[in-house]
Amino acid sequence: MYGFHGRLLLIDLTTGNCSWRKLDEARLRHFLGGIGLGTSLLYEFAPLGVEPLSPSNPLIFTSAPLVGTGLTTTAKYAVVTKSPLTNFIADSLSSSFFALELKRVGIDALVITGRASSPVYLFIQEEKVELRSADEFWHKSASEAERLIRAERKDPAIRVAAIGLAGENCVRFATISNEGRHAGRGGVGAVMGSKNLKAVALRGHAEVAVADARGVAAIAASLRKRSLGTLTAKYREIGTVANLAVFNQLGALPTRNFQQATFDHAEDMSGESLTENSFSRKHGCSSCTIRCERLFKSLSGDEQRLEYESLFALGPLCGIHDPEIVLQAARLCDQYGMDTISTGGTLAWAMECGENGLLPEAAKRGLRFGSEALLQMISLIAERRDLGAVLAEGSRRAAALTSDEAAYCAMHVKGLEMPGYEPRSLKTMALGLAVSPRGACHNRSGAYEADFSGAVDRLKGDAGRGALVKASEDFNATLDSLIVCKFLRKCFDDFYAESAELVERVTGWSYSETELRRTGERINTLKKLFNIREGWQPADDWLPMRLLSEPIRDGVAQGVELSVEELREMIQSYYCARDWDKNGFIPESKLRELGLI
Repeated sequence: MYGFHGRLLLIDLTTGNCSWRKLDEARLRHFLGGIGLGTSLLYEFAPLGVEPLSPSNPLIFTSAPLVGTGLTTTAKYAVVTKSPLTNFIADSLSSSFFALELKRVGIDALVITGRASSPVYLFIQEEKVELRSADEFWHKSASEAERLIRAERKDPAIRVAAIGLAGENCVRFATISNEGRHAGRGGVGAVMGSKNLKAVALRGHAEVAVADARGVAAIAASLRKRSLGTLTAKYREIGTVANLAVFNQLGALPTRNFQQATFDHAEDMSGESLTENSFSRKHGCSSCTIRCERLFKSLSGDEQRLEYESLFALGPLCGIHDPEIVLQAARLCDQYGMDTISTGGTLAWAMECGENGLLPEAAKRGLRFGSEALLQMISLIAERRDLGAVLAEGSRRAAALTSDEAAYCAMHVKGLEMPGYEPRSLKTMALGLAVSPRGACHNRSGAYEADFSGAVDRLKGDAGRGALVKASEDFNATLDSLIVCKFLRKCFDDFYAESAELVERVTGWSYSETELRRTGERINTLKKLFNIREGWQPADDWLPMRLLSEPIRDGVAQGVELSVEELREMIQSYYCARDWDKNGFIPESKLRELGLI
C-alpha cells in the first residue's frame, strides 16, 4: 500500500491491552486520512450516546497520505473525539514534528479508550507499546512534560503530545499540545485528561513509499515555489495578527462580547503595531515554507506565539487594549493547555454578566471589560477553583447555572464559543457558523472568504449562500483529510484537479477530481450523521439571539441587522444544497449515494 501503512493501533487504558488492526483500502480511499479518517473511526468506536468524559469515549489520533512526503505544509495530524463542550463531534488539527513521528511509528491511526487507574503516558516505538507512570509529570505543563519524557527515555528525538493542568482537571476547552502547537478546539485535552493520560510519546523509523516518487517531487517543488509568492505574503510578512486591523475597518471585529463590531484601541493592538513594538522572531512548522508563526516579546523578555484568534479573543472580545496583558494571557493559556477562543469567549461572558449584576462573583473579583483580572481567572479556570470551576464548563454550561439573561450573553453555537468574525456584517460566515457540525468554527468552513471576496453582498443574506457554504465545507474537509495547511489553499491553480493527481501519485490509485469532491461531501455528511446519532436537533443549527435581535452599533456596518427570517432562509438553502430534508436530516437515499449505508 502506498501513502498509508494500512493499520491502526487500538489501546485500552483500563486493561493495558493493545492490538493492531487492518485499515482497508476502501475505507482509506473513501475518507483519506486526518479529519476524514478520524470521523469514520469515531462513528465506529464511539458507543451510542457515550458521555464525552467517560472511559468509553475514544480519543483518536490520525495521520494522512501526504504526511511525510516532503510536500510543504503537510506535517499535520488530527485528533477526533466526542466533545465534552458540545456533545457532538470534536475534530482538531495540530502541526509539526509530532505529526511526522506519528507516521513513522507505522500506523495511520491511534485509537485510545478506557481510563488508566493512575496517571500514565503512552510510549510507542514502532511495534513496542508501553504504558509508563506519569506521576512525575502530572501537574506539569505540556512543554515541561515533553522535556522530562525525553530525559527519562534519554532520547532527544522523541516527539510528544501532552496536556497541561487544564486537561488534567477536565476543563471542557482544554487542548493537546506538541512543540508549542495545539490541537485546540472542542476540549480534546479534557478527554485525554479524563483517561489519566498525560502524554503520547512517539519514536519511529518506518518509511511510507509513494507510488511515483519523481511525480510527487515535481509537484512538491512547484508548490514550494508557489508558497513563496504573493498569495501567502500576508502570512509570511506579518502573520494572521494582520487580520485585526482589517476586520476592524470592515466592522467585523467582535468586541466586548459581540456588543460592538469595532474596537477603539484596534491600532494599538494591530498586527502592524505588535510587529513594530514587540516582534521577536518568526517560526514555522516542520515541512513548511510559509512560516506564519510569529513570536512577540513581552516586557519581561519572554517570547509568546500569537495568532489573530488569540489576539482577538483575549484582547478586543474582553475589552483588553494592553498588548502586554494579551501576551501574558496567551502565555497562561499555552502553559495550562486551554483553547484561547473558548477561554476569551467564556471570560467575556463573565465580564458582561458581572457588569450587569448577573454574576456577582465576577464583579467581586473585578472581572470586567478591560480588566487584567482575567489573568488570575485563567489560572483559576485551569485549577477549577472558585469561580474558575464554573467557567471551566464553558459559557453555555456556566450560563445554564445562572439565569436566562446570562444565557442571552453566552456567545456560542452548539456550546462552542464564537471565533473572531462578526456574523451580522459577514452573512455567509453567519450561515457557516450556524450549521457547522463542530459548532462556532472558522476552520471547518471558510465561508468568510465569499464575504471578503466581494462576490456577494456581505451585509445581506440570501438563498444563494447555502451552496457557497456547502462548497466551502467540502473543500476544507478535503484539505483537512489530505492533510494540507489552509494557508496553502490559494496556491493551487485548480485545487481538486491538482490534488486528485497528487493523491494518485502518492497512492497509485486512479483518483479523479470528481471522486475527491465526493470525498469531501462524504466526510461532512458523516460528521452530521454522527451528530444526529448523538442527539442533534434542528434548533442546534442556530446563532446566539443577540446576533438576531440587536443591530451592529458602531463602525461602517452600524445599523446592519441579521434577522431570524434571513438566517432561516440561508439555512434552508444550505440543507437544499446538501440534499437534506427541510429539517436538516439526511435522507437514506443520500446516505446510499455517498456509500455511507
